[in-house]
Amino acid sequence: MSAHFLTIEALKKIYPAAGDKANPPVFEDIHFHIDKGEFVCIIGHSGCGKTTILNVLAGLEEASAGTVIMDGREVRGPSLDRGVVFQSHALMPWMSVLGNVAFAVRSKWPDWSKDKVAAHCTQHLEMVGLGHAIHRKPAELSGGMKQRVGIARAFAIQPKMLLLDEPFGALDALTRGTIQDELLKIVQATHQTVFMITHDVDEAILLADKIVLMSNGPHAKIAEIVEITMPRSRTRAGIHHDPQYYRIRNHLVDFLVNRSKTYAGAEAEALHDAKQPPLVRPGLEAEEPTANIFVLPADKPAPQLKKVINQ
Repeated sequence: MSAHFLTIEALKKIYPAAGDKANPPVFEDIHFHIDKGEFVCIIGHSGCGKTTILNVLAGLEEASAGTVIMDGREVRGPSLDRGVVFQSHALMPWMSVLGNVAFAVRSKWPDWSKDKVAAHCTQHLEMVGLGHAIHRKPAELSGGMKQRVGIARAFAIQPKMLLLDEPFGALDALTRGTIQDELLKIVQATHQTVFMITHDVDEAILLADKIVLMSNGPHAKIAEIVEITMPRSRTRAGIHHDPQYYRIRNHLVDFLVNRSKTYAGAEAEALHDAKQPPLVRPGLEAEEPTANIFVLPADKPAPQLKKVINQ
């Protein structure tokens, strides 16, 4: 039996083709694990199968091959052991905020009294800053508030694992930052295990313990797993003061811009043989000497800046 809370082995997905020609695998040879209480983000270009992997973990899709074991049991279909928050809020418009959360809670604990359900839901809505809005309908809420309801609903069923599919992707920067901070506080307080899809490198560095990097699809694989070695107490306001931040960020950006496109051949074969993708710690790497940085002379007039840089 695996010592890890979640173990993914040899996962592969091929969608049926419309004609006689077979489709290539979206991804294949996916091996990784998540320990209890870890926050793991997955990053990669569109088409590499990130959402499909999350749907397989949620039990909403079946893999073409491979297995997913969570807490000692194989994942086969949806379960209230896994809470899912989608990019779209997925709220029932005819129900109040409280009603949307209560619907999930009653599914988990059908024997609870109405008062106990209401108290439990209110507690989790207050946790995401929506205690004042429990009787509003979704149409009366902003986009950020709707996503908070979805997060409260997912936490309220007390899942063993939380699955987040770009839950902040459609939000403005200020709202996104506020909810990131709230999610970070809740996860740290509850020690929740989280698997999250994001396209935002800075969001991943802020929230995650590890970041899974996917090569481009089709035939996508996990190229490497980046461990975030900065202190867990990091905040949005202070994270950029840590010298590790820039080394980690540059490593991730270099992968997305360059290495994700060229990852193939010998590298892919080596990963197939090794099964587990390499774990890297770019934050702990020695800093390279700074090069190609132009320093503007102190006596140079600001209007000539463009001319100086072009010289």
